[in-house]
Order: sequence, then C-alpha cells, then structure tokens
Amino acid sequence: MRLVQGYTLAIGHRGDTRDFVALRKAGVVAIVDLAVNELPLTPPREMVYCRFPMVDGAGNTRALIRGAIEVTASLVRSRVMTLVMCSAGMSRSPAIAAGAIAVVGLRPPGQCLVEVTHGAAADVSPGFWGDVVAVVAEMRR
Repeated sequence: MRLVQGYTLAIGHRGDTRDFVALRKAGVVAIVDLAVNELPLTPPREMVYCRFPMVDGAGNTRALIRGAIEVTASLVRSRVMTLVMCSAGMSRSPAIAAGAIAVVGLRPPGQCLVEVTHGAAADVSPGFWGDVVAVVAEMRR
C-alpha cells in the first residue's frame, strides 16, 4: 500500500487487505475494491467497503467507472482515509485514484496519473485509462 501525497488516499492490491487490523492502524477507514477477478472482501463492520467490480481493460460500463470515481472523490473531499485496491494495484487502482483526484482538484487526469504513480510500479491498461479519461470529461460537463 502506498500513500498519495497530499490526499487521504492510498493505492494498493489484494494482499494489502489480508490484515484489517493493520489497515485500521494505518488509518484506513474505507476500501474501494475494483477487482472483478477477486472474491468480495469481508471487512469489519466499522469499515466502509465499496465494490465496483471492473475488468482491467476496456469494456466496463461508464456508469460503473463513474460510480467508482464519484465515491472515491467524495471520500477524498471528506478527508476519509481510503484504500483504492485491485488485484495487483498497478492499473485499475491508480487509474480510478487519478480520476478521483482530477475531479476533486479540477486538474488534467494525465497529470494526476503521473502524480499517483510517481515512484511506484504501474502498468495502466490503455483501454481502461481511456475510459476513465472519458468519464472524467463527462463529469465536468
């Protein structure tokens, strides 16, 4: 799990969710789960859990992508420490986190993606990223 500087936001992978006690100690209050290829988590009752099952590539509905971005952006605006996670934490997670930051800060999504992936391994699917950018543009209209 890695923190996104300047935000109450972390990007992670499925392995980061093996220990909910450690997540709580790290300050995580909410989890946004993006991995359709993983079973749903069963976090403790006091933890917020939002699941948006997405494939890592093109083909997700705009409504699903928009929902993930809106929920993540709302949590960021509210300063709720949030972990955005997928299977490996290298594509869907940084893309949705960047989309949410772009919406919150009214900044270009590409600039936000560079920010959230800085110093970390990333392999964002071009098809998925294109859909995220299109949804952010729609949200700004």
